[in-house]
Amino acid sequence: MNDQTMLALASKMSALVEKFERRCEQSGSELQRLSQQVPAVVRQAANEQLGRLPEVVLADVRGGIERPVSDYERRLREAGEQIHQSSLALSAQLRRAEALHRHLIWKVAGITLGSLMLMLAGSVWLSSHYYDEIAKNQISAALLKAYNEADVTLCDGHLCVRADKSAKPSGEYVRVKPR
Repeated sequence: MNDQTMLALASKMSALVEKFERRCEQSGSELQRLSQQVPAVVRQAANEQLGRLPEVVLADVRGGIERPVSDYERRLREAGEQIHQSSLALSAQLRRAEALHRHLIWKVAGITLGSLMLMLAGSVWLSSHYYDEIAKNQISAALLKAYNEADVTLCDGHLCVRADKSAKPSGEYVRVKPR
């Protein structure tokens, strides 16, 4: 997965969790509000009907009220079950998202650690390589400095040296007289 896909997935997952939390809060407050209204609505409707109807009609009204109330209670139960099922599905989806998030964290950590190790190995190799190059160049610099201090010139395409006759010879070589 590339970084953009992971960021998009994390963004979608965050939006989904936020939407789930809002819906849970709305559903809870809606259920609480509805459950508080049911007794008052039923009581008010019953009082109005009972106050206006004679005793004979009162029995019919009670029978008529019981059915809508039971239907309403049934619908409330069904709505509660649907909310419960939805919350279980969302909870399962959230668990899957959390597992995916953990896997992504481990992958990112592994890639980061591998990259750091590769960079460390590369820097050690480069340091070693350039240390050797610097040592070679220091030797060359010392030799060039000695050549510069010596009285050396080209004579008919050959190297000519003015030797220091006061110095002791060192094998086949004679010490060069400084300029």
